[in-house]
Amino acid sequence: MTAQLALPPVPILDHRQRRNILIVVCTALALVVAAVASLNVALPELARDTDATQTQLQWIVDSYALVFAALLLPAGALGDRFGRRGMLIAGLVIFGLSSMAAFWLDAPGWLIALRAVSGVGAALIMPVTLSTITSVFPPEERGRAVGTWAGVAGGGAILGLLVSGALLERFSWNAVFAINVVLAVVALVGTIAVVPSTSDPDHAAIDPIGAVSSALGLAALIFAIIEGPVRGWTDAAVVAAFAVGVAGLAAFVLWELRRDQPMLDPRLFRLRGFTSGTISITLQFFAAFGFFFVALQYLQSILGYSPLESGLAMLPMALALIATAQQADRLAARFGPRLVGAAGLATMAVGMLVLATLGTESAYLHVAIGLTILGLGSGFAATPATSSIVASLPQAKQGVASAVNDTARELGGALGIAVLGSALTSAYRSSIADAASSLPPDVGGRVEESLAYTLAAANQLDRPDLAIMARAAFVNGLQISLVAASATLVVGAVAVAMTAPGRHVRGSEAPASTMSDMAAAPGSAARPS
Repeated sequence: MTAQLALPPVPILDHRQRRNILIVVCTALALVVAAVASLNVALPELARDTDATQTQLQWIVDSYALVFAALLLPAGALGDRFGRRGMLIAGLVIFGLSSMAAFWLDAPGWLIALRAVSGVGAALIMPVTLSTITSVFPPEERGRAVGTWAGVAGGGAILGLLVSGALLERFSWNAVFAINVVLAVVALVGTIAVVPSTSDPDHAAIDPIGAVSSALGLAALIFAIIEGPVRGWTDAAVVAAFAVGVAGLAAFVLWELRRDQPMLDPRLFRLRGFTSGTISITLQFFAAFGFFFVALQYLQSILGYSPLESGLAMLPMALALIATAQQADRLAARFGPRLVGAAGLATMAVGMLVLATLGTESAYLHVAIGLTILGLGSGFAATPATSSIVASLPQAKQGVASAVNDTARELGGALGIAVLGSALTSAYRSSIADAASSLPPDVGGRVEESLAYTLAAANQLDRPDLAIMARAAFVNGLQISLVAASATLVVGAVAVAMTAPGRHVRGSEAPASTMSDMAAAPGSAARPS
């Protein structure tokens, strides 16, 4: 059976062919990573044009991130088993077609559904990009190629914001989907032309029950978090969703513990470096993507920035991150990942607190200072976290490390958008409730649901006071959400300080029992790389 699934061996490739493969797979990677954040700069215009509520905006952004995160592990295993080239082609086709449909449709419900379909495509694409690189590059070139991949993965979100902002200077919000179609076609043609067929069927664990239980648990949990502020936290649907989420995730853990070849072995979290690194990465992206969701609306709807100006406004964060990430590995080698990683998360928390003091008329200098501190902390936290995961496992288990690293990134982002967005929505609705109650019921209900609608209604009704109250209510929500993010980062810093190892020594912290358990299950995680 295995022999039938195996694809032809990878042909001998010259330097030019390997370079072309790297360009193609990094283009595909940039496409799916940028799509997590790129739509954020279009949200105010999208809300005005489609009458989307604040909750619907969350779902439009988060349906993609949620499906992306939930399917990463099983998608990596599918690529290893059935062929990475075919999986990359399938992912690009799904992503491109769903983006094309989203370009033509403007109903919020359709956009939510199509973004979820795009998340399926993204999950098929991302893990096989890295595993393709590791399978075609020789050891002496692999490090540089993987470094290029990591740079694209790390900078893709900011790149997406800038490209989308530039497009929106001349085109409407659906241009964001149009560029996705163009890039998907370019990557698809390149994949067909230059990417060889590779697979690893002997080490690909296919786990439908694990995939379904984890996806169901995460989806239910995100649903409850996003819908809670609107439906009420005691609403039967919200309570049921929380219960299903907890039950689904518990069932996933119990099922994985019983399998000989688990998709993700829960026993790995016995390892201090593995646990601390996963916590840190999850919380870094929780803070970053949750911040993008609320802050880009603030810059445009409150401070009046254009989409391009909003994207450019994020550059201090990116520049600070790049500058410190280059030094973080050296500092972690000297002082240990425990100190550097915890200090990075704590610095991010300080940056969030600075940004939480923004008001309705803040100067950009205030924004830039907060973003710079946030970027500095991100740079110091990111490298030790990834290194902790990698160093906690032996060389033979680096596919597991890569899978968990990618999943933690996307899951953290999905949770950040859900939690910070819900904190914003809840505070906004509470703050604007008195003003909404004095309006006709059909208008007052919409005022509580959407800042974009409220600003438009205030203009039509010649009620500048309503616009002032709406902006103040939104800023109140922004402040509460960023304080919550800061508190979460502080808890993360304490957790890393308590659990992270003092020094990185590859595979040395794994207790014999854990490694023997893993050895008995050679496919003990999906292997997206």
